[in-house]
Amino acid sequence: MEKHNLTVVSEFILKGITDRPELQAPLFGLFLIIYMISALGNLGMIILTKVDSRLQTPMYFFLRHLALTDLGYSTVVGPKMMVNFVVEQNTISFYLCATQLAFFLVFIISEIFILSAMSYDRYVAICNPLMYTVIMSQRICHILVAIPYLYCTFVSLLVTIKIFTLSFCGYNVISHFYCDSLPLISLLCSNTHEIEEIILILAAFNLISSLLVILVSYMLILMTILRMNSAEGRRKAFSTCGSHLTVVTVFYGTLIFMYVQPKSNHSFDTDKMASIFYTLIIPMLNPLIYSLRNRDVKYALQRTVKKLCNIFS
Repeated sequence: MEKHNLTVVSEFILKGITDRPELQAPLFGLFLIIYMISALGNLGMIILTKVDSRLQTPMYFFLRHLALTDLGYSTVVGPKMMVNFVVEQNTISFYLCATQLAFFLVFIISEIFILSAMSYDRYVAICNPLMYTVIMSQRICHILVAIPYLYCTFVSLLVTIKIFTLSFCGYNVISHFYCDSLPLISLLCSNTHEIEEIILILAAFNLISSLLVILVSYMLILMTILRMNSAEGRRKAFSTCGSHLTVVTVFYGTLIFMYVQPKSNHSFDTDKMASIFYTLIIPMLNPLIYSLRNRDVKYALQRTVKKLCNIFS
């Protein structure tokens, strides 16, 4: 492709989810409700696991960081996406687009590794309960979230800088509702082979390594549960893992659908539908799954509500 006579791109236009006028208002209302539930649910989970003394365990420490990443990437994407429903042309500046991509990558990749850390936590709790407090010490828990955050920041900066230091062709319409790497790469005039390889290698490493930890952890958990003599013990073990297993299945199922499908079946419309699911629906579902399936969270919520009622009464 010719690289001369390029127009300097100073802003991008986000096409959004739909260009049908009759759907703009209903979709705005729907996604506003979804985002509000997601924001309140995750913010509530962060506060609840921080202030309630009975939730000061490794499991809820990781749950707090899961809620933080959910809140992070849904907030990076959601409000800007909803602007598209109320303005004629949803523009985003060059640097704001780069910032959105960078923060989105930090939060979404961090969630992958936090989910794998949570599976390791469940493995220790069920397979080695007597040593649980020793193995899952406060220091280990902080390391298990600090390393992913540092790694994800490095990956995010690498990908973002690589994309935004290449030349755009002047065509600035992004076929998506936020600044994602693949739609941005399609607008580049420069040779994209290197950045495509980097993204493919990193995506494969992130998905395979984190999924491997989860699969090995749950294989060992299942073997331990099957060796239990007590039916009550097996039921408790399954209920301990139930919420996390549900979240993992939904999250990884969506990501695998997006990134593992054949290139011939790949389309931006399919990606948009999958992206809506994991950027807005999953962050809304996660706090609901943990609050509805977890008695500790329900009781903590009831205690907190009672305390607030006593304060204001």
